[in-house]
Amino acid sequence: MVRERRDLYSLPDAPLASRCYSHSKVETDEEFDARWVTYFSKPDIDAWELKKGMNTLIGYDLVPEPKIVDSALRACRRLNDLASAIRILEAVKDKSGPHKDIYPYLIQELKPTLTELGISTPEELGMDKL
Repeated sequence: MVRERRDLYSLPDAPLASRCYSHSKVETDEEFDARWVTYFSKPDIDAWELKKGMNTLIGYDLVPEPKIVDSALRACRRLNDLASAIRILEAVKDKSGPHKDIYPYLIQELKPTLTELGISTPEELGMDKL
């Protein structure tokens, strides 16, 4: 009797079971945006929470909407943290990647907020030439 040789890459005889681990409803784009605007709009947000929130947000496979960035910049102003505001703008520019029209759109939408808060863009500070 000749036995069939099985290697590590052969499929098992029985089908693999698939499981659905999440029973929660899918969050819509509007709910996602509202959740982050609410997070950054907390009056008692501290510097750690701001940085943690931005790290989490930048980790997603998306470019944040202008209203989310607006609330994050306002949180920076409440904390009197200009460096974090500039980093947020740099992170959003980096997340825009090869899509050259996204970052100018965000800056256009954020211009009134940037003017109101007295925040210069990285380009206005000459940081894009470093």
